[in-house]
Formats: sequence, C-alpha cells, structure tokens
Amino acid sequence: MAQTIQTGTQNFAANKIVVVNGPNLGRLGVREPEVYGKQDLNALRQLCVGWAREYGLEVDVRQSDDEAEVIGWMHQAVDRRTPVVLNPAAFTHYSYGLRDAAVQVTDAGLPLIEVHISNPAGREAFRRYSVISPIATGTITGMGFYGYKLAIESIAVLLKARH
Repeated sequence: MAQTIQTGTQNFAANKIVVVNGPNLGRLGVREPEVYGKQDLNALRQLCVGWAREYGLEVDVRQSDDEAEVIGWMHQAVDRRTPVVLNPAAFTHYSYGLRDAAVQVTDAGLPLIEVHISNPAGREAFRRYSVISPIATGTITGMGFYGYKLAIESIAVLLKARH
C-alpha cells in the first residue's frame, strides 16, 4: 500500500505520479512524426521514469485508446490520492466524461497537469478548445516530450510546497 502524506486538509500518495495518455499516443513514432516526433511510447515511458527519479518520484506511464479506461484511471488517481499528468489527446476536445473524472482529481486537491506534445492552438480549429484546460492545475503545450518533464517537475514543486 502506498504511503500517504497529510498536509493540512489534503493528503496524497507519497512519491507517486501517474502519467495518462489518451488515444493514438500508442502510435508515437509512427503517427505524424513531423508533429509528434520520431520517438515511441516506450521512449516516452523511459524518459518519464528518469525525470521523475530526479525529483525522488515514481511514475506509472499509461496509454489507452479506450475512453472508459482513461476515465477509470482518473477515478483510481482520486482513490489512491495520486497526482496526474494527463495527455488526453483527441479526448481533449469533446470528452465531458473525462472532464468530469478529471475535475474529481483537482477537487480532491491533487495536481493535474494537462500536457500536449504539439500546440493545439496552432493546429486545426477543432483542436483549439480543451474541455480539460479549465479544470487542470496547469497546461503545457507544444514542447514535445519535454512537456512531460515540465509537468513532472511542476507536480514535484507543487507537492514540495505542500510540505
């Protein structure tokens, strides 16, 4: 069982972060490499593990094309008191179910950082609106895989500030 740390009225799983990736991110390295880069999901997973380790954190990197599974992971994060890095991918623009699950994360006082490899604001018009951004703790876009490092670092800083 994960150790929990209590700070004021908020508590969270010590040293744990979950990185959740939505649809088509399992195709990294194959899908539009000019937009998403040439590295695959395994490379992203290894990078995230290394970056988290720099901050004394453990990370669980997940990806699913199934909206229900991604929503379930948000519920799990709330129940386990785990901060979230979320790349909702295409779910960004229309998944009110994911939005409702994600708001439970932030309502529980847990950090939720929305991350996008590309910059949705610089792409097709339908990609310019996120149902997640208004409820996320913060949003990082257009930085490639480095955006995940910034998200992990952001969570580390937020958790440290709560101690």
